[in-house]
Amino acid sequence: MIDTYAHTEQQQEKIEISGIVLDQSKEPLVGVNVSVKDLPGLGAITDINGKFKIKVEPYQKLVFTFIGFEKQEILVKDQKIINIVMQEAKATAIDEVVITGTGAQKKITMTGAATTVDVSTLRTSTSSITNALAGNVAGIMARQTSGQPGNNISEFWIRGISTFGAGSGALVLIDGFERNMNEINIEDVESFTVLKDASATAIYGSRGANGVVLITTKRGKSGKVQIDAKVETTYNTRTYTPELVDGYTYASLMNEARTTRNQEAFFSNEKLYILRNGLDKDLYPNVDWMDVLLKKGAPTYRATLNMNGGGSLARYYVSVSYVDEGGMYKVDEGLKDYNTNANYRRWNYRLNVDMDITKSTLLKVGVAGSLDKKNEPGMAGNIWASAMRNNPISVPVMYSNGYVPAYGSENDQLNPWVAATQTGYQETWNNKLQANATLEQNFSFITKGLKFIGRYGFDTNNFQWINRKKFPEMWRAEQNRASDGSLVMKKIKDEQLMTQESSSNGNRKEYLEAELHYDRTFGDHIVGAVFKYSQDKTIDTSQNGNDIMQGIDKRHQGLAGRFTYGWKYRYFFDFNFGYNGSENFAPGHQYGFFPAYSVAWNIAEEPIIKKHLKWMNMFKLRYSYGKVGNDVVGDNDQRFPYLSTFGASGGFNYADIGQKYEFTGLSYTHYATTAVTWEIATKHDIGIDFSLWDDKFTGTIDYFHEQRDGIYQQRNFIPISVGLNGAMRISTNIGSVLSKGFDGNFGFKQRIGDVNLTLRGNFTYSKSEILEYDEEYSNYPYKSQKGFRVNQTRGLIALGLFKDYDDIRNSPKQSWGDVMPGDIKYADVNGDGYVNDNDIVPIGATARPNLVYGFGLSGQWKGIDVNVLFQGSGKSTFCIDGPTVYPFENGDWGNILADVVESNRWILGENEDPSAKYPRLSYGGNSNNYRSSTYWLRNGSYLRLKNLEIGYTIPKSFVNKLHLNNIRIYFMGTNLATFSSFKLWDPELGSSNGQQYPLSRSYTLGLTINI
Repeated sequence: MIDTYAHTEQQQEKIEISGIVLDQSKEPLVGVNVSVKDLPGLGAITDINGKFKIKVEPYQKLVFTFIGFEKQEILVKDQKIINIVMQEAKATAIDEVVITGTGAQKKITMTGAATTVDVSTLRTSTSSITNALAGNVAGIMARQTSGQPGNNISEFWIRGISTFGAGSGALVLIDGFERNMNEINIEDVESFTVLKDASATAIYGSRGANGVVLITTKRGKSGKVQIDAKVETTYNTRTYTPELVDGYTYASLMNEARTTRNQEAFFSNEKLYILRNGLDKDLYPNVDWMDVLLKKGAPTYRATLNMNGGGSLARYYVSVSYVDEGGMYKVDEGLKDYNTNANYRRWNYRLNVDMDITKSTLLKVGVAGSLDKKNEPGMAGNIWASAMRNNPISVPVMYSNGYVPAYGSENDQLNPWVAATQTGYQETWNNKLQANATLEQNFSFITKGLKFIGRYGFDTNNFQWINRKKFPEMWRAEQNRASDGSLVMKKIKDEQLMTQESSSNGNRKEYLEAELHYDRTFGDHIVGAVFKYSQDKTIDTSQNGNDIMQGIDKRHQGLAGRFTYGWKYRYFFDFNFGYNGSENFAPGHQYGFFPAYSVAWNIAEEPIIKKHLKWMNMFKLRYSYGKVGNDVVGDNDQRFPYLSTFGASGGFNYADIGQKYEFTGLSYTHYATTAVTWEIATKHDIGIDFSLWDDKFTGTIDYFHEQRDGIYQQRNFIPISVGLNGAMRISTNIGSVLSKGFDGNFGFKQRIGDVNLTLRGNFTYSKSEILEYDEEYSNYPYKSQKGFRVNQTRGLIALGLFKDYDDIRNSPKQSWGDVMPGDIKYADVNGDGYVNDNDIVPIGATARPNLVYGFGLSGQWKGIDVNVLFQGSGKSTFCIDGPTVYPFENGDWGNILADVVESNRWILGENEDPSAKYPRLSYGGNSNNYRSSTYWLRNGSYLRLKNLEIGYTIPKSFVNKLHLNNIRIYFMGTNLATFSSFKLWDPELGSSNGQQYPLSRSYTLGLTINI
């Protein structure tokens, strides 16, 4: 019997629907996908005017989807025109997803400490994504210690440094594989998550002790091809350039340094006159080496192109990018064959493809890579030491007779211009290829919520370095001319024709992971489980010679799991574990079990709260406890610490007393310690996640407490009676460190008329204390490492300067030579009447900041957007030193900071201030004054305007006429202003002497286009 109704329905005539799709500003949206619900393959795309046409049957549903907007469904009855206004997607705290070690998880169900970063806030004008982390990511403490292209990478730690052992860096995973964050193009990043406590990192076992960074890259989306292009041009100047004295001032200070110590002045009034008026630029030059060495600025160029799209069975994402960072060194225009500047270029590419093999099987394939080239002068490592140490009167840039000057033959005594332009050039090439495949199989046909994920990755890395080095013949003129007035030259260094030295290395890595996931909801009960197996191996492909140890694969292997339970999105419990193996330990100690537990209570879901405090969207209390391990126990030469190593001995004497009859032989260089095992971190974390007033005010606050035990450390104080000689290395798990602190972030969103405002901020504070350390007993507890910070700054306590000779006679005797009024006076801490090394105590904090914070404001008004970020650090101190700080430490070799002259210094008969900023000058060294102490201790805290960006999005009514979707023009400034009490060089460098390539202040003009 024929089903008449079904037959009639199938024969219904289709009607043509047309319409326009607009955004909330009534601008047409181009490229909106219009499809028929439950009928894949039937659809249309809006044109340049936002219009569409599609044929459907009555009472079918049209589905409108577009990236960044809420999906809309419209039931078709008998209407033929459908116009809609799409609403921008509004993410809520309830819906927010966090990428964790076991996959995506709703933030409301998270019981561990994790920070999810809005990738759009990570802005940097350099090639390194790490330079955007400080002040943007709660839990990360970062600092940039160089501005040189190719080396301008920030070092960072998650919640500070909690060990003095070999491994303190975080584990960075990109698409699930361990890779270098600095080699990824920032425009390719889809999500950025930082896992901080044991509950979040225990699944990584031996590699999660220092926290984990998870980065996922962008993947294709079904629909019309989307093409995004971005170009930037940046002009880089310097945040700080050390200011040094001129030649006349230098000569005057030299006279002062000599006469104030009862020595004869070096420069007569006649010589000072010649110097001041530039009458003899060969023997009495006046060179500003910073001006000779450095350009005013240098450019950076960046370009990125990516596209994504696909259909119902396959999607793709493709990107390419290029960055070219210019150096600030001046070059010799006469050199045409090669470049001596410090430049860095990098090319990135990425292809991600997702294919639906079946309705339940998804295959993800990715290929990515980078090629970078760094160029430097042949003597790049000595340029800044040369520039900071060559004083303005040492030698001219070039003698008038054409001879090339040099102060001395040592590398840092070269003429800075020669070091930067006449010593050849270095090239560094780094080529990386990364391939990975992921298979996701949904087993819902067996039981709902069951899924399998398998991953395989293969990476290759090849590194090559070539230094083509040369030297011109270099001379120095004697102080007095010949009888005919010509220069009397003394050869300092013979000419060296260009020679070459090179090295190369590389490695291959393989990764394999298999995961079984189960996630299910039974009424009010939310349950989940993950089991994971992982293994990886790395092998060096460089020339390992006859070293068998270096030719063996480095391997990791482990099992991990997670069990979760939640009830009514109110109460949550998680159990995580990692069971990992390491090659570094002897059989019986190779595997470690690292469990973690965590609970959470979302108070906002309590009925009484939902009824009376409706403004509370989420208020979750969290606690976690667990253990994680670290198997990094030393350098490569300690790769297998449970094995003894041997080397040639200094000789064995087989003779009577007073006789000598030696034989060479073997002796231990490292004594086997088979009990060496994991460095274990026991972590506690108490946290609060909140979202209030319809997600207008959101934030997270965490207190963390971590004790790191079993830190691998060399034993240096074993009694000689044990029978082990001093050359033998013995290391064991002996050290212990306690770290604790706070971190958190907040965000406040408010719409005022047509203006959208967002205020955000974050902070991280961490303090570490050494609990156990291998050290000899001391009668003075303050000399111990135990009880103080990791990398604690130490020095003498300065009491100012000696006021007069009575002050010297009535003070404890200082052990570093005779002192005069105006020299630094130190405290006798132990009260024995002498000031010596037993009076060195912990002072200040550490050179690395213990506090990092940031706050910013962003706003949008029609097509204009503004973003401002301030970033700062605190709890950082360091002692300054070096020839620019200690005038005439090495006689007439060394420059002098202008601050010595411009600030308050002790001057005999003129300014005998015992509180002066600089002590009495001395010539040829002063062991008393040139010691680490509170006198030279400086505060490294700073606050800087890290980023200012102003953008304008051109109206769609105009852009669509160009057959484009979006055009945005923007200006971005980086490191625009720095507020700090320390002004000699950039405080973020953390340098004691300033002899480093300075950080950049950048001005960027950019353009983004979406097609």
